[in-house]
Amino acid sequence: MSAPEEAPAPRHERTTSGIEIADVYGPGPAVDSVRVGEPGEFPFTRGVHRTGYRGRPWTMRQYAGFGSAEETNARFRYLLASGQTGLSVAFDLPTQMGYDSDDPIVAGEVGRVGVPIDSLADMELLFDGIPLDRVSSSMTINATAAILLALYETVGRRQGTDPMTLRGTVQNDILKEYIARGTYIFPPEPSMRLVTDTFAYCRAELPAFNTISISGYHMREAGSTAAQEVAFTIANAIAYADAAVAAGLAFDEFAPRLSFFFAAHNDLLEEVAKFRVARRVWANTARQRYGASDPRSEAMRFHVQTGGSTLTAQQPDVNVVRTTVQALAAVLGGAQSLHTNAADEALGLPTPETARLALRTQQVLAYESGLTAPVDPLGGSYYVEALTDALEERVRALLGEIEGRGGTLAALATGYQQGEIADAAYAAQRAVEESQQIVVGVNAFREGAAQKPEPQRIDPETERRQVERTRAVRAARDQAVADEAIERLTDSAAGTENLLPRIRACVEAHVTLGEIADGLRSVWGEYRA
Repeated sequence: MSAPEEAPAPRHERTTSGIEIADVYGPGPAVDSVRVGEPGEFPFTRGVHRTGYRGRPWTMRQYAGFGSAEETNARFRYLLASGQTGLSVAFDLPTQMGYDSDDPIVAGEVGRVGVPIDSLADMELLFDGIPLDRVSSSMTINATAAILLALYETVGRRQGTDPMTLRGTVQNDILKEYIARGTYIFPPEPSMRLVTDTFAYCRAELPAFNTISISGYHMREAGSTAAQEVAFTIANAIAYADAAVAAGLAFDEFAPRLSFFFAAHNDLLEEVAKFRVARRVWANTARQRYGASDPRSEAMRFHVQTGGSTLTAQQPDVNVVRTTVQALAAVLGGAQSLHTNAADEALGLPTPETARLALRTQQVLAYESGLTAPVDPLGGSYYVEALTDALEERVRALLGEIEGRGGTLAALATGYQQGEIADAAYAAQRAVEESQQIVVGVNAFREGAAQKPEPQRIDPETERRQVERTRAVRAARDQAVADEAIERLTDSAAGTENLLPRIRACVEAHVTLGEIADGLRSVWGEYRA
């Protein structure tokens, strides 16, 4: 038997954002009642609700979507029966990029990383038997967000749901696609128009729907620090708010339906501080920059997903521990909803068993840990309050840098955010390779080859059946009505009127997602980085 590997010494000199960690913390200016406030009160450092989770726990979502609408519907039903309280839809890359499943350019990608949605028929299958008047749905979709929202609304209407009560969130955050992820279609200006058109449309037609989920998650997954994640997310929020105000919307008319989306990584207490900072900075931005008078406009509500990039293929069972630590950070930080990643996601799509265990992790935290009893249980911690102040300094410095470069759009055009994230990702990878940062099973506590769980498989026949259904939809529709709907959409895209009613008319005429996107491409063109 070989000698056991020597345990590395823990390293605690600095946080992932470079904040120096002192040996001991005591009373000081960090614990400031004016800056910290009370739960449910400006500046919302301690949470957006006065009672925290005492009234009810956070919404428990599991991100799901694969293969086909039928298979994903079965997974949704399984998760709802297991106690999930909200749905979270993952769409495949063709859907995200505005292509139908029968487009030759997407062959082999259909249903691989999410569910393919080409038409109203697909959306009806996806939510078959799921009452949209009682379930909220989060849709992770950006470039084609307006189309998916119209599809979702139409399904709800057909189920008999009053659109005024339809609940959910559409991610609709195109700026982070240019910065960190890459699933954009159109140039920034018309893309921003789709975002603000969605704000205006939902204000009148879907007032209970969250019109955007401004996402730091993907920037964190791309390698940003915690400070960069918050700063770049709020900078994007400022860009959206500025665009909406320029389009004639009053801040307090759309701001209460803004929501945010962050990652939770492994540095437990820094992550807690990060969520506190995000609320505080946004509250002050809403009040000072936009003159918000509605407290709902100042209160940052956010969803959290545990860190997919932190999961390892080595010793995948250990991912359950990582996810638990990250979920704990989200709960201690006051998240409004939470998704916990499954243990096998570094290997492939989660199986029903690993998805259930990920959900059970949230349920243990909610019902067995005692975390929901106190409001803001870490408020007043010398270390957490000091971290919160130190992170806020870094966030404000980064926001000042972006403002000095002309704002988010001007900064991303020069590659500023992209470069900062790339530098942070490189530094983090070097730290792992040089064992300055320990990753269990990767550069410490390694084992020999171990049995890995069998990942979820996608039946190759699924793509063929999806292609056939999409072609059948086109063959069965009234083509003259479909053509007229597309023509009116492209005419409107060349003008200035709100596009959401035109998109909804296309959906109701059974125009496919790819055809709608192609109509907009014909007017706006495509973005090339």
